[in-house]
Amino acid sequence: MSTQNPLTLVTPVNPEKLPRLRKILESMKETLEKGNHVLMDFEKASDIHYLRWLIIDDKNSPFTKEEDKGRSPKLVYSSNFDGSVEKHLDDLSSDGLKPIQDPNHPHAIDPNENLMDQIYGCCTDYPEPGNRTPDTRKKFFKANIVKVAAFYRGSPRRSVKQILQENDLRIHLKQLLEDRPWNGATALEMHRTLQKEILEDPKFSWAKEKFKMPRINYFKLGLLGLVILILLPVVLIWVIIVQLGYEKKDKYYENYRSDLNAEKVEILEEYEDLTAGENTDESDPHVKNMVINYQNQFSQLVDLKPGKVRRITFKAMMLFARVLIPIQFVDGRLMNIPTIHFARWVLFDDEKRVLFFSNFDGSWQQYLGDFIDQSGWGLTAIFSNTTVFPKTNWLGLTGILSMRNIMPTSKNFFPGGAYNEEHFLAWSRDTELPTDIWYSAYPELSIKNVNNNSWIRVLLQKNLNKKKAKKFFELI
Repeated sequence: MSTQNPLTLVTPVNPEKLPRLRKILESMKETLEKGNHVLMDFEKASDIHYLRWLIIDDKNSPFTKEEDKGRSPKLVYSSNFDGSVEKHLDDLSSDGLKPIQDPNHPHAIDPNENLMDQIYGCCTDYPEPGNRTPDTRKKFFKANIVKVAAFYRGSPRRSVKQILQENDLRIHLKQLLEDRPWNGATALEMHRTLQKEILEDPKFSWAKEKFKMPRINYFKLGLLGLVILILLPVVLIWVIIVQLGYEKKDKYYENYRSDLNAEKVEILEEYEDLTAGENTDESDPHVKNMVINYQNQFSQLVDLKPGKVRRITFKAMMLFARVLIPIQFVDGRLMNIPTIHFARWVLFDDEKRVLFFSNFDGSWQQYLGDFIDQSGWGLTAIFSNTTVFPKTNWLGLTGILSMRNIMPTSKNFFPGGAYNEEHFLAWSRDTELPTDIWYSAYPELSIKNVNNNSWIRVLLQKNLNKKKAKKFFELI
C-alpha cells in the first residue's frame, strides 16, 4: 500500500532570466510531446504520477488582469507522487537528473548543467554555480514549499508501479481470453483457470499480495454529519452575513465565452493536448514513442476577495474538503464526478491568491459540465470567495436543494455562481493559465481504468460465486 502525496513549489523568477526559462520549458515540452521521456529522466522517477511546471507572469502575460501587472514572475511546480515529501525532495535535488539538450536553442541551454540547475538557475536565491549540491538544492526547495489547502486522490493507496502492473495484468488476461478456445466453459471455470495460471506465473508474483480497496468510512461520515448538525445555526447565520453584507455589493463576472480573447483561448486549447502542435512527421524517430493521451489538465489562478470574512469562508470550505475527501471520496468519484485523477487547491502570496490544479479525463467542456451538474454548489461555495466570480446567492448552497427539486424557483434563491453556466464557463477560461510542462506516468489510462484494474486484481485472488465471476469478466 502506498501513500500518494502532493508537493507545490512557488519560486520567484529573476525577470532578466525569464526568456531563458521559457526556452528551457519549451524544450522540455517538445521532448515530452515526442514521447522521449528518457531524456527527461522522468521514467526513472517511477514514483511520480503527475507533475507540472507553469510560469505566472503578471507583468507580460495576457492571462492576468491589469491590476496584477506589478507583481514579479513566479515559477510553480506541482507534483503528485508516492512516498514521503523528504524522499521526493531528495530525488529532485540529486545530481543524477539529466540536463535538457536542445539543438533548437543551443545558446540558451547549457547541456552540462543538472536539470534542476537549468530550470531553477533562472529563479532568485537559487544556489550559485559552484555551490549547487543536493543539500543546497533541497534547502532552496524547502524554503519555497507552499502547503495545499485541500487535496483529492482518485485512486488512493496505489503507487505508480502498482497502477502500471495492474494494467499489464488486465491486458494479459484479455489476451488470454481472446487467444484460447474456452469451449463453453462457465465464468467460474474460466476464473479458476486464470487464477491458477496467473498466481503461479513468476511474472505476476506481486498479484499474490493482498490489496484492500478503499471504502467509505461511514462511522467518520456519521460523526462529521453530527458536527455539521451542531454547527448548522452558526453556518446559516454566516451564510446570511455573507449574502447580505458582501455578496450583494461585490462586483461579479458578466462575460460570455464569445467575449474572450480568441488568441488566449487558442493558447489554452493547445496546452490542453499533450500532443497538440507537434511535428508528427513519421520520419521523426521519436514519433513511434508517442502515446494516445486520454487525460487532460487544468491550471487556474484567482485572487481571493479582500477581507477576513471571505478568507475565513474560503478556509472553512478547505477544512471541510480536507475532512470529507478521505472519508467519502475514495472510489474514483469526487462529488460523483468519475473523471478526476488528482486535484488540489493552494493558497499563496500572503493568502491573497488561489491556485487550482487538476488532472482529469476527457475534454475541458465535459469536465466543467460534470462539475456544474454534480457539484455546482461546492464549486460556488469555494470560488464565490474569489474576485469577479459570476453572481452568487447564499454561497451557492441553495444548489443542494434545487438539485433535488425542493427549492422554489425564485431569483432570490437561485444559487447562481457555477449554475450561471455560460458566465461560469467563460470565467473558467478567463482565469485559466497555460501549463508549460505537464507529465503523466500513465496518460493512456482513465481513472475508471485505474480503479477497475485494481478490482480485477482483487477479484482474481478470491474464490468467486457466479455473480461475481461475471463481474470479473465485465471489468476485463
